[in-house]
Amino acid sequence: MAYMNQLDALKQSTTVVADTGDFNQMVQFQPQDATTNPSLILKAVQKADYAPLLTETVQCVGTQDLARTMDELLVQFGCAILKLVPGRVSTEVDARLSFDTAATVARAERIMALYNQQGIGNDRVLIKIASTWEGIQAAQQLEARGIRTNLTLLFAFCQAVACGNAGVQLISPFVGRIYDWYKKQAGSQWDEVAMAGANDPGVQSVRRIYQYFKQHGIGTEIMGASFRNIGQIMALSGCDLLTISPDLLAQLSDAEAPSGFVPALNPAMAGEEPMPAIRYDEASFRYALNEDAMATEKLAEGIRAFAADAGKLEQLMLAAA
Repeated sequence: MAYMNQLDALKQSTTVVADTGDFNQMVQFQPQDATTNPSLILKAVQKADYAPLLTETVQCVGTQDLARTMDELLVQFGCAILKLVPGRVSTEVDARLSFDTAATVARAERIMALYNQQGIGNDRVLIKIASTWEGIQAAQQLEARGIRTNLTLLFAFCQAVACGNAGVQLISPFVGRIYDWYKKQAGSQWDEVAMAGANDPGVQSVRRIYQYFKQHGIGTEIMGASFRNIGQIMALSGCDLLTISPDLLAQLSDAEAPSGFVPALNPAMAGEEPMPAIRYDEASFRYALNEDAMATEKLAEGIRAFAADAGKLEQLMLAAA
């Protein structure tokens, strides 16, 4: 039997997405799609290869309206990425708008208009929005207007269900950050070996969402995100999509796949455990999220971190003016 690495094996059942703003680094792995966020763009523009993108954007757009300059910069990165991947790029709405439905819709429409001006169709862009109640409502409105969305910072089952009910295109449950939280809570009691693979709490979260969506015929795509190791990734092989950092893509490429490799997830899993259909209104959603301490903490932490990095990007823009 011919040698197959884990990345090639994964691609047989899962759409592989590159999670990076460093578009030059992703080419060797031939991903279908790519995702970005403010933290990844901030990291990229501080490299010599990408600093000119920031300078050129600032010179062209100015800094009188930093929010617009930010959107222009994100779209410039997105357009460069779309020259290298055959599929879609995800571009994020400013996390500081995570609790403002109307402002999120307006910002998403502007980002999409900027892509359209560059000749990029709506089918090649996903607008990333935090999975707050307000963000999910914004996504529902955008989907109705033909703008596809990627609901990010998703940690709780209730977030996934609400996104599915809203008819969003794609969700990004964060595997590694869930793992981080439970590992920190356990402290010295954490057993890395026992909690690996299918026992990883982040992996289990995505598996539950996958089963529920397939059981109830929900068309929303599931894209596992935020991985800490390739064991988490392979434990979710067969998931609709997985977005993976270049470092972990390299590790997958260097690791041999087991002979007779079988994906961990498949639609037949939908029938393993009957799961009643759930619908949330605002009050029941907020209560369900509040009941999940991990999700509440990680969602708030994630929004703060993305907002802080957006602020740092703005400072770099001002410095480049």
